[in-house]
This record gives sequence, C-alpha cells and structure tokens, in this order.
Amino acid sequence: MRYPQDQPPVLSLTPGPVPVYPEVLHALSRRVPYDYDLPYQAKYERIVRKLQQVMRLSTRPLILQGEPVLGLEAAAASLIDAQDTVLILASGPYGEGFGGWARRYSRDVLTLEAPDDQAIDPQAVADMLKRNPAISVVSVCHHETPCGTINPINAIGAVVAEHGALLIVDAVSSFGGMNTHPEDCQAAIYVTGPAKCLGTPPALTLLGISTRAWAKMKANPSAPRGSVLSILDWEDAGEAGKRFPFTTSIADINALDAALDLYLGEGPEAVWARHDLTARTFRAGIETLGLSIWAASEAYASPTTTVVRLPEGISEADLLSDLRDRYGLLVSGGRGPTAGRAIRVAHMGPAAHPLHALAALSALAGSLNRLGFQCSAGKAIEAALQVVDLTT
Repeated sequence: MRYPQDQPPVLSLTPGPVPVYPEVLHALSRRVPYDYDLPYQAKYERIVRKLQQVMRLSTRPLILQGEPVLGLEAAAASLIDAQDTVLILASGPYGEGFGGWARRYSRDVLTLEAPDDQAIDPQAVADMLKRNPAISVVSVCHHETPCGTINPINAIGAVVAEHGALLIVDAVSSFGGMNTHPEDCQAAIYVTGPAKCLGTPPALTLLGISTRAWAKMKANPSAPRGSVLSILDWEDAGEAGKRFPFTTSIADINALDAALDLYLGEGPEAVWARHDLTARTFRAGIETLGLSIWAASEAYASPTTTVVRLPEGISEADLLSDLRDRYGLLVSGGRGPTAGRAIRVAHMGPAAHPLHALAALSALAGSLNRLGFQCSAGKAIEAALQVVDLTT
C-alpha cells in the first residue's frame, strides 16, 4: 500500500466534490465582511449580474445558500401545488428521485421511464403529454451521473413548452461543462451549482427562473416563505440595498466570483471543448482496454462523467481499493443501477484535462491486470493520445 486511506489521494476524479481551482481556493481566503455593508451588497449585485451573463439569462438569477439539493427541493416546494399533475422523466436515480419531492406537494404524479443506459425520447414525452393533457409540471435530470448519460433537454423543453407545462431541469453536473443554458431548454426553473464543472466547493445553488415560474410560485399558497426552502424570499436579494432573507455564505460567494471570472476568461466554448476532449480521450483508451461505457450510445454519453462497465469477475470494491492504495487515484463506484457494476470517472472543472485522462487510464490498466483482466496500458495510452493529437 503506497497511499494509505488516511492520506489524501494524489488525483481525485470523482463526480463531486471535484478538485477546486487554485484561484477559487485563494478567493475563499478573502476578507469576510458584514453582509449589510454597502460595498459587499454592491459586490453581490455585480456577481449576480455576472452570473446572469454566464447563464445567458434575460431574467436575474438567484443564488441559494446551500448545495443544489436545496434548489431541487425548493423548486418542488415552490412551483408544485395540489392541483398540479406532475410528470417525472426518469432515466436514472436522480431523475426518478425528484418524484419523492413532487409527491409531497401533488397527489397526481406520473412517471415516464427510459432504460438507465439510454436517454429520454422527446417523442415519448410528447405522446405522454398528449395522453395526459392535465400535466402542468415536468421534471428532468439533464446529466445522470450514475449512468453517464445526457438527456436532450432542449428538445424536451420544446415539447413541454408547446404543451404549456412548466419544466424543472436538474443541470447540477452539466452546466459549465457543456453547452446548456436555462432559456435554451425553456426551463421554468433551472437548478445548478458551481461545485461541479465550475470548480468550487459544494455550498451554493444557482437558479434560472422564468417569468411564468415566478408568477406560478407567487400564486401558489403553499410555496414556502420564511423558510430555507423559500425561493420567493430571495427574489430581490440580487439588488443592492435589499435585505437578504438570512446571512449569505460570504466566503462561497467570493469563490463563485472567482470561478465565474475563470470561466469567462477562458471562454465558455473553450471550457466546453476541454471537457469534451478529456472525455473523448478517456473513452478512446477505455475501448482499447477492451472495456465499454454504460451509455448504450456515444450520442448521449456525457462529456463530464464516463461510467465504465466492470469486466466479468472484477469486483468494484477491489478495483477502487487498488486504484486508491497503489496509485493514489480516487474514482467513484456505481450508484443505483450501476452500483457494484461500474466505476465512474469524472471530467469536471480542474479535472477536465486530457492529462488526467491519461493518468487514469494508466492506473486503471495496472489495477485491472493485477486483478486478472488482461489489457495493455500502452495501447490504451496510444489510442488516447491520437484523440489529443488529432484535436486542434
């Protein structure tokens, strides 16, 4: 054992928490002012406007003071009322899991499922809406990290909008790592956070909210007020001089500020391309090792997380342990349908660099060989390097 469990790994490629950019770590150490000091309130407003630019919103985004599970639960509590018929689009555990929150607020919750290695078919959504015209709220998870699959939320959003329903989108592990924005998919509430592809610690929720969603929440008598789940209480918080419902996580707001600057400085398209190149580099090596990804098609394989099926006879626990103990590489096991059957290697934020994919492939080949699955690290690296070298 070269890297005992009580020591940090050399390289962490989990789907979250992800490594944090050095500039973000530095921002966390900035002075923490009084949150009603006018300079801080002006700064908060500037950060909200910067976030609006990054999210490409025509409305002002909201920042909730908690990691995105807060935003997802708050979206259900605020948007859904007892008269709503809710449609849950489920292609994995996170899409399905939203139904638990939806059922707290509506007794009429339907589910449309897709196999966990595939994506939701927009035509199936259209057919479901046609059969159930009362559906008024639809939820979808953009990136199912347990499965490494991406749902076509822009096409789904168009179908939902034509029906007249409101769409809640979980974009927690996709925003910032690929070309996705709230208004592109016509989301009523778009839930994400900076702790995945933007490379900050897990602490904040970022919300894009449409005008229709604001109207629906304000008309909803059961929408939370005076609660940590309240979205309505934060409506004016992005305007200097208005009161915060409770104290903001000032250090994490500083971290978000730095992360947004890094994202805009590198350029969104360049950031997306870096994530995509890292995933393609890794998957080229995976194929050469004789392995396969969980997604049934590359067409909906995620550029931010690759889920690798375990070969016959290889234990998930043994593989994770050997990678961690011998090479200092930390990756994730499966979850939900992939638990015990796959490993998950993330390409998010600072980890989205081809060099990390090459390191992961080398370690993975070494551990697999040690555990009895014969494969060639050299051939895998050669195949991966061809992807890098052919990309300009």
